[in-house]
Amino acid sequence: MLREFSGLGLDPENRCPSALAPMQDVTGLGFMRTIARRGPPDFFFTEFFRVHAHSKLDEEILDSITKNPTEVPVFAQLIGENLEDMGRTVEELQKYPIAGIDLNFGCPAPRVYKKNVGGGLLRTPKKIDCLLAHLRQKVKGNLTVKMRIGFEDDRHFYEILDLLAIHRINLLSLHVRTVKGGYNTAPQYQYVTEAQKKLKNTCPVLLNGSISNAVEGFRIHKKFKSSGIMIGRAAIANPWIFRQLREIRNGLTPFSPTLGDLHEYLMELFEEIKKPEMKEEKMVARIKKFLNFVGLSLKGKESFLNEMRRAVFKDELFSIFSRHLLNNGNSEQAIPYA
Repeated sequence: MLREFSGLGLDPENRCPSALAPMQDVTGLGFMRTIARRGPPDFFFTEFFRVHAHSKLDEEILDSITKNPTEVPVFAQLIGENLEDMGRTVEELQKYPIAGIDLNFGCPAPRVYKKNVGGGLLRTPKKIDCLLAHLRQKVKGNLTVKMRIGFEDDRHFYEILDLLAIHRINLLSLHVRTVKGGYNTAPQYQYVTEAQKKLKNTCPVLLNGSISNAVEGFRIHKKFKSSGIMIGRAAIANPWIFRQLREIRNGLTPFSPTLGDLHEYLMELFEEIKKPEMKEEKMVARIKKFLNFVGLSLKGKESFLNEMRRAVFKDELFSIFSRHLLNNGNSEQAIPYA
């Protein structure tokens, strides 16, 4: 592992460090804890703190830093563009036990990039230059970046990589699509190889985008020579993926979860992410964001997906869990991931 990770407590022989990708309204404290019990990644990243003239630190996101019971380093991700406001927020966050500050240059949501933050910044390398220069002076430790290969194409890709080197960025997480490409276009993993070449001996590069399982993830990591892997949506469907990845890189047979294990995960996840003030119907609607990824990842389980989407109350939902994952001796069956 490169010198930039010297303060993170990682094994220097770690051949493929992993990270849970930040996902808004998903990767909060409850989900981090649920994942960690099944084999944590090497790094966590928070949901992004929105930064503007009147912004304050979001208490719920802050909980994922201050109340996280694991020893996994947690990076605080920011999204914004105003130098003064970003600098102020960095100073506030550095009062807490963070592993570093992560800048979001990749969010593809139109409501975000239309404000020229997140993925919108990839259109203006000069703004990125000013922002990195300012924050490099403010951040006492690790300053990291999560970005895409460009806004609608790669026209600024290499220029931005040069800026990352100039401003001594400590880690790049590269999602291998453009902002306009969203999540459904084909991933272009070759850009990770190009970033590795450009940033050689400068900072590690984590590969991110369309990693569906641990075996395929490790194969892609080796083929395109990334420093490690960042996994997002696949970890919602398969919370054991980081454990499996660690076992694969150590030459072991990866853990094979059962439908009973999945049932336990879903029951636990509901309890972890529920909010006392939230009505039951809204809580059921909230967990469907997670369950959609679970249902879509299971072979032959279209009925689970369809029934889950129609559920309104907790008892209905839990009955669907039991019927599909426990009844008829299903609990010991290996999960039929697609």
